[in-house]
Amino acid sequence: MTVSLNTSRRGFLVLSGMSLALAGCSTTAVMTPTPGSQDDTVAALPMVNKLRAAKGLSALSLDTSARKAAGIQAIRMAKAEEMKHLIGFGDDFGARMKKSDVALPAAENIAAGQRSVEAAVQAWIDSPKHLENMLGNYRGLGVAMAPSKDGRPYWAMVLSG
Repeated sequence: MTVSLNTSRRGFLVLSGMSLALAGCSTTAVMTPTPGSQDDTVAALPMVNKLRAAKGLSALSLDTSARKAAGIQAIRMAKAEEMKHLIGFGDDFGARMKKSDVALPAAENIAAGQRSVEAAVQAWIDSPKHLENMLGNYRGLGVAMAPSKDGRPYWAMVLSG
């Protein structure tokens, strides 16, 4: 098929309109959170990386698989209205990470009740075990929140290898 450029006024207007339409297109990848959860990775990442930098550790990057796993865990806790790593018969952390394609090793921090991502991250910083996870040998991060039916926020952070 051959394409020719029509130099008439009508051709110019059509070409101009098509150019404007294409100019509005974006090549930025759209990251959608797990349905029913709010993805807070972008907000949490600078806080966690600032903490890691102060300890001379490498920065984490946004990990879409960790985001997915965090979203799923936040929803599970919100539905159960329980802040627990293991919810339900046969629950297994390793299997959950594998199902979400999270690179191992992996760790998970959870919280409930904090009204902002900043408050959730601060709660994890204030907890020695959670802080140890955030300062661990990981490369990726995903953070999500899901509200229970009464509005209580349930948070999950997944760190990936």
